Amino acid sequence: MADTLRMIIAVMGNVASVSLYAAPTVTFKRVIRKKSTEEFSCIPYIIALLNCLLFTWYGLPVISYNWENFPLVTVNGVGIAFELSYVLIYFWFSSPKGKVKVAMIGVPVLMVFFVIAIASAFAFPDHNHRKLLVGSIGLAISVAMYASPLVAMKQVIKTKSVEFMPLPLSLCSLLTCILWLTYGILIRDIFVAGPSVVGTPLSILQLVLHCKYWKRKVMEEPNKVEFQKENVEKMDLEIGNMEKNVTLSSNYNS
Repeated sequence: MADTLRMIIAVMGNVASVSLYAAPTVTFKRVIRKKSTEEFSCIPYIIALLNCLLFTWYGLPVISYNWENFPLVTVNGVGIAFELSYVLIYFWFSSPKGKVKVAMIGVPVLMVFFVIAIASAFAFPDHNHRKLLVGSIGLAISVAMYASPLVAMKQVIKTKSVEFMPLPLSLCSLLTCILWLTYGILIRDIFVAGPSVVGTPLSILQLVLHCKYWKRKVMEEPNKVEFQKENVEKMDLEIGNMEKNVTLSSNYNS
């Protein structure tokens, strides 16, 4: 019964996590359409990529006992594909300065992962020490990943708009945290449950900001339309006056 429950939670956690990884596709469709990264930050996606790499490695038999953490391998393997795609798209459409920023953050991150992977595979003789090393670093990176939306939340508070913090991402984040927290408790693995202890309240905070600022964009749109309408009316009036003056001038000359 306990094994069945763990499996159900693991499957649900996988589905929720894949949804979380897929949520930014809305953002990157906009980036591709506008050919600009606008005010979006690359940091959350690079941190998420490192997190996926570490927990995929953590779940493999090199670190864990056999395939005891197989659900981590499947979901984080999918996450690697998503996050790497986001980073590459961001790099392609960012400004020259933005490209330098991505490279300066992304290359050291990949180097850190390779150093950890090599050290854990060859420097430690048993699984316990390997899990402790990779799990501890993965836990710290996961906390950073769940804390990275603080950048977006700061932008939301500054602009009073949730435009750059998509709601699907916040909802998926909360659901994923709850499921993996439950799964980590069931298998008694602090390295699996730990990140969600931080991620859950941060995800709730994102939803609070959505509730507070979601009307802002809706309220601004009518004002924008009204402003454009006034400009059009002014232009029409000015054109009408110009045509009237030209006509009067023509009559006077004739």
